[in-house]
Amino acid sequence: MKALIGLLLLVFGHDVSSVIHSLQVFSTASSGLSTFPEFVIVEMVDEVQVDYYDSNTQRIVLKQDWMDQFYSNEPGGDSLERETEKRKGHQQVAKVNMGTLKKRFNQTGGAHIVQRMSGCEWDDEDGTTDGYQQYGYDGEDFLSLDLKTLTWVAPVHQAFPSKLRLDHKTAYNQLLKNYHTKECVDWLKKLLAYGKSTLQRTERPRVSLLQRSPSSPVVCHATGFFPNRVVVFWRRDGQELHEQVDPGEVLPNHDGTFQVSVDLDLTAVPQEDWGRYECVVQLKGIEDISTTLDPAHIRTNGEGSHILAFILTAPIAVLAVVAAAVVGVFLYQKRNNSDRRHKPVGSDTSSENTEGQKLAAEAQPLTTVQS
Repeated sequence: MKALIGLLLLVFGHDVSSVIHSLQVFSTASSGLSTFPEFVIVEMVDEVQVDYYDSNTQRIVLKQDWMDQFYSNEPGGDSLERETEKRKGHQQVAKVNMGTLKKRFNQTGGAHIVQRMSGCEWDDEDGTTDGYQQYGYDGEDFLSLDLKTLTWVAPVHQAFPSKLRLDHKTAYNQLLKNYHTKECVDWLKKLLAYGKSTLQRTERPRVSLLQRSPSSPVVCHATGFFPNRVVVFWRRDGQELHEQVDPGEVLPNHDGTFQVSVDLDLTAVPQEDWGRYECVVQLKGIEDISTTLDPAHIRTNGEGSHILAFILTAPIAVLAVVAAAVVGVFLYQKRNNSDRRHKPVGSDTSSENTEGQKLAAEAQPLTTVQS
């Protein structure tokens, strides 16, 4: 669950001038889970779910109204049908991959999951782009593509045969790079244009100071904001605090907005000094919101169940997103050197000789790029 929340995690920094937009494809193949579809794909733009597909229904469910317009305006008018057929094909490849990995790990039964994450990013200020593709198996990294060297990284020895095979497919790897850093970005920009009113809107956060008990940390809670790229921090006498604070995770609200909290430990601070502290919330497009730490403005359990409701609502909201977006099975660890999303990668299949052809056919909007 912690790694799942990592997918929603905001990296706290103080540069809110530029926005890094993203198009992400999450796919999950499962075996031995009777209550979960054998195959699921979720597409997200700027971390907002835009569609869903699973092997039980074998159809794409659009999660945003503007996606209807996107598909209806595509040349030919049948792109949703074409995309559905592609996902059916991905479903079959994923089933073969599952069998291959179970053999690699010498497994015959039990519950197993093959995870894939791929996509691209675009900085709307300096125009830089990036892309990624990575596979995981049973919650651990299995294989990933290094777009700089166009080689595959195999963190476990069972992935080494795939690495050797894919490293030699230079044309295919170059095609992957072109897709993730160019074609995918072009589609991302198009989707951002269609969903501008939703994806590029700004909603001002509501800020509250919360405290469970007199001995508990004071929580600066910001909620109802959009987008999720927000900066929240505590400062004392105008200086940002790095000690005494515990940054929280950005979590989704049921209405499509977000919430986040940052704890401040005041154990060693006399109450007469609390006025020296303030919580600052920064969101692109609005002025900074500063809230002075005034005991009279702190909401506590004494006011009813407000604080407990907040504390309980956050994990419930995440679980709701897990159920709806089926991202709960993505147990990847965050990359050590950045906050980039995970990127699955190719595994041996019976159709490996047609990888380049399949990629060329699938270099279209909102498609996974099977290897």
